[in-house]
Amino acid sequence: MASPLRMKLAAWLFWPTACLAAAPASARDGATQVDAELVLAVDISYSMDTEEQRLQRHGYIEALRSEQFLGALKAGPSGRVAITYMQWASEYDQEPLVGWSLVDGPESASAFADKLAAAPYRRAQRTSISGAIDGAAKLFEGNGFDSARQVIDVSGDGPNNSGRPVNEARDEALARGITINGLPLVGIRPYISPADIKDLDLYYEDCVIGGFDAFMVPIRDQRSFVDATRTKLVREIASLPREPESPALIRIATRTPRISCLIGEILWRNRWGN
Repeated sequence: MASPLRMKLAAWLFWPTACLAAAPASARDGATQVDAELVLAVDISYSMDTEEQRLQRHGYIEALRSEQFLGALKAGPSGRVAITYMQWASEYDQEPLVGWSLVDGPESASAFADKLAAAPYRRAQRTSISGAIDGAAKLFEGNGFDSARQVIDVSGDGPNNSGRPVNEARDEALARGITINGLPLVGIRPYISPADIKDLDLYYEDCVIGGFDAFMVPIRDQRSFVDATRTKLVREIASLPREPESPALIRIATRTPRISCLIGEILWRNRWGN
């Protein structure tokens, strides 16, 4: 008797949606077919101190090397994904730190993690989640891969305070079929700066994440970085498309935000006047 996982995979292959129907061995225009294309977009603004940056990156490194991630990867229809790691700060600052890479097993996953571990650290001014979304969305264009799922994984510790409104960038990405997931760092410091908000998890849920099967995993203390990052990465890789009527389908503006999507800009203006 077929296992539940095999049955789910079989159902995925015949899911009646135009973008999934064929699942060809070789993708269009000579691109490499993968199960998902994933941009890991990480905050390097000055609110992220050196230790927080180290923990944030270490979480991704350990997640990529974990048995859970490799098991989820192997269970996919093709057993391979494309990943890139982009760091961001202001609306003008989005830097791919590790370029698009095919990850199809322990060796390629470890190679990506090694490149990430060896890359230098830096910090920069302002926090533009909208710039991060826009920059990440551009990375999918002509990247040499093709898949049914394009995902932006945004992690950060504060609200948008630079660039256009974050919900505008989110809505445009969602209209292109991109899913945005979140890894908000909620209250991991013993203080709150004038640019911080206490309910960052609500802000991410109402203003940042969206798209098919979108979700977030808040990090609430420094000890949970690795576990939370691994949980999120595994879920992104293991996630299978669901029927359109699924309650997991998060649409644009499904409800009035519980917190203003302009709260970051308001706090910045109140503190610095521009």
